[in-house]
Amino acid sequence: MTKDLNFAIKSISFDEDYQPSENTRITTNFANLARGESRQENLRNALRMIDNRFNALAHWDNPKGDRYSVELDIISVELDFGSEGNGDAFPLIEILKTNIVDRKTDERTEGIAGNNFSSYVRDYDFSVVLPEHNKNQPKFSIPDSFGDLHGKLFKAFLRSDTYKSSFRKSPVICISASSSKTYHRTENQHPVMGVEYRQDEFSSTDQYFAKMGMQVRYFMPPDSVAPLAFYFIGDLLGDYTNLELISTISTMETFQKIYRPEIYNANSAAGMLYQPDLKHQDYSLTRVVYDREERSRLAVEQGKFVEEHFIKPYKTVLDRWSANYAA
Repeated sequence: MTKDLNFAIKSISFDEDYQPSENTRITTNFANLARGESRQENLRNALRMIDNRFNALAHWDNPKGDRYSVELDIISVELDFGSEGNGDAFPLIEILKTNIVDRKTDERTEGIAGNNFSSYVRDYDFSVVLPEHNKNQPKFSIPDSFGDLHGKLFKAFLRSDTYKSSFRKSPVICISASSSKTYHRTENQHPVMGVEYRQDEFSSTDQYFAKMGMQVRYFMPPDSVAPLAFYFIGDLLGDYTNLELISTISTMETFQKIYRPEIYNANSAAGMLYQPDLKHQDYSLTRVVYDREERSRLAVEQGKFVEEHFIKPYKTVLDRWSANYAA
């Protein structure tokens, strides 16, 4: 059936006129900003924050701090099962693609694909599978097969002609560090990625991304206040240019300042030992309106949607494909 596993990509610009599509997960960072009375002001402020952060990090030959701007494309990946399916495509994942505009040279260069990572199946795993597994259990645990299907689907997408014809390099995904782990500052420092942090054990998210074929490193960029988690394939510091890395940092740090201001917009920086805390009170708010409680509730609803419209209807097909998939 592998030959019948088909991926298709749709792309839409993320700008101040962005309107989420019907298939977009409404908990997605960029979709959440584009809702409500403040939608256009939210988008405008977020994009301005991204550009300002990019120029602050790319400060060489940039005396006025306005040389660069970042253009963002939302990449939606749909999956259909060919002859095994019913002809309907299922919205599998969404990622962001950065593009860098140099106003001095009028050049536009491709950035990094990935950045934000939105996945319906991940919603199902974390909002349905994991709670059910731990229901009435005295100690939290993770099923051995947790994330297996999602990881195989993701790796199949990266191996597909669809991905290879659309992107030059492997994706980099950047998210918040886990609030359940303690991070240790190291002596390793990179000019744009900043100071590296390490932790003693992987979080459930780290293990989940490992099944997607991705490893993780934690860096606190210059003038940041907390480390970010960077998930990648290959060599994070060697495979990408400084400007490519800056495009990811500026984009995803902006989202984290909006959604987790207690951590990423705190008024003091992480020290030698650091544990993120969403109950931290000494932080500043951005000028972006955001409903975090709604986002948590909707994640559960979306997980159940996946169970009803993807996992259960295609269980036999998915089980057979997963069992035969060569990792």
